[in-house]
Amino acid sequence: MTPASFVGVLADIKLPNVFNPYAERCALYDRSDAPRLRRANLQAFLRAAIDEEVDTIWIARDLGYRGGRRTGVPLTDEVHLSIAANCFDSLSFSRPTKGPLVAERTAAIVWSVIARIGKPVFLWNVFPLHPHEPDNQLSNRCHTRTERELCRPLLMELLSMLSIREVIAIGRDAQAGLAELGVVASPVRHPSYGGQSEFISGLCSLYNVSAIREAAELF
Repeated sequence: MTPASFVGVLADIKLPNVFNPYAERCALYDRSDAPRLRRANLQAFLRAAIDEEVDTIWIARDLGYRGGRRTGVPLTDEVHLSIAANCFDSLSFSRPTKGPLVAERTAAIVWSVIARIGKPVFLWNVFPLHPHEPDNQLSNRCHTRTERELCRPLLMELLSMLSIREVIAIGRDAQAGLAELGVVASPVRHPSYGGQSEFISGLCSLYNVSAIREAAELF
């Protein structure tokens, strides 16, 4: 499977109470061509990771409404799109939304740590779409086991396409979901709800890098 065909399969998924940012348009905040731009962003991210032989992937639980739902890039908000692009050679992302930039705290911490590591990684989610509460698209909920199992073939294809050597699970939910899917991952705490210091120190240990401890001072 190529990056283009992978994104195409992802865009074809339709589920109740799930926003597919690669196929759907938010009437409030999206540009008219937002789904196409998000597909292009993800495809470019995949292609850059393959070209630079990225072999490590960080996987969180699912897309959030302030981050990947808007940009199409997992764990990446609009504020950090340019920073994300600069971690790879010849990569650029387009902004699919209109209005003021929306920040996501988790994205800020994730990209601060990646920048300090100085080594590109690929980012993903156990469930790669945005699950929301009924009648409230601008909310987050945990995906279901059925939703997770439905996307298992895509996750496995992604790990194969990128020739992933190491998987890092961000948070207990991601670790548990990956374990149910048969994916072995090194766990770190999710940076939200007071977990940022443990998230950073966990990655310090995994990467054997001490300098990124300074990232905690930014928050």
